[in-house]
Amino acid sequence: MFKKIIRDESGNVESALVLIPLLFLFLCSIQIVIAIHIRNSDQSDVQSQASARAISGNFAAGDSILNIPSQSRFEEQQILITSKRRDIPLMIPGLSHLIGGNLQSYVKGVAVIEKQP
Repeated sequence: MFKKIIRDESGNVESALVLIPLLFLFLCSIQIVIAIHIRNSDQSDVQSQASARAISGNFAAGDSILNIPSQSRFEEQQILITSKRRDIPLMIPGLSHLIGGNLQSYVKGVAVIEKQP
């Protein structure tokens, strides 16, 4: 009787039919959460860097400066644009082949350049 209970495999197929899609759904949701978290933290970091650089006047090599013309020649403004690109780790095996590359977070920070006296 004990051997019969051990060899009984009823429920294994049903468990696999439920667990495999459930695991895929879990990995998809974790992938979305990680992507959103990385994008939000990168956005906060880049905006902080843009504000600090605009105030201090120390610009990095990848920064862009836009001149904004004004009606008055004494009030010309400049805007600093910083950017950051970062790879997002993949939680789903084979996802990079499906989408044709890696997932990346690309964010920009914008700040008005303060004139130094």
